[in-house]
Amino acid sequence: MDSLKARVAYLQGLAEGMDLSAESKEGRLFAGIIDVLHDFAETVEGLEEAQEQLEDYVETIDEDLYSLEDDIYECECQEEDEEDFVEVDCPGCGETVMFHSGILEDEDIIEVTCPNCDEVVFINDDAFMSGDEPEMLENNSRDNHNDF
Repeated sequence: MDSLKARVAYLQGLAEGMDLSAESKEGRLFAGIIDVLHDFAETVEGLEEAQEQLEDYVETIDEDLYSLEDDIYECECQEEDEEDFVEVDCPGCGETVMFHSGILEDEDIIEVTCPNCDEVVFINDDAFMSGDEPEMLENNSRDNHNDF
């Protein structure tokens, strides 16, 4: 950017060296052109500085995002290895429904439904709350279970 401002200063010096009267038409024209060139040079310099700051900021955000993604994916991989999941075939659509085994111990959850067809695939009944195994639904018709 210094070269642009230096070039404008050089032109300003040339115009002054031509001994043109500031009152003449040519003198006013050259002075006006040089003033506009000077304003352009300063504006471009400001834009370049803002662009550099923006690039630094975006690079910092990109690095932070990369670090965050790395932490999240690393955490998810560890959780998947450590946690148990229950797989059940949906009696409605036949798709395999997978849910966290912690749901089996949650007394607030009464049933688990299939995300594809909303068919109930697991019922947390009183027998399970007393310590027995959870009731898994068979691949029977939709009419063979109680609606809640």
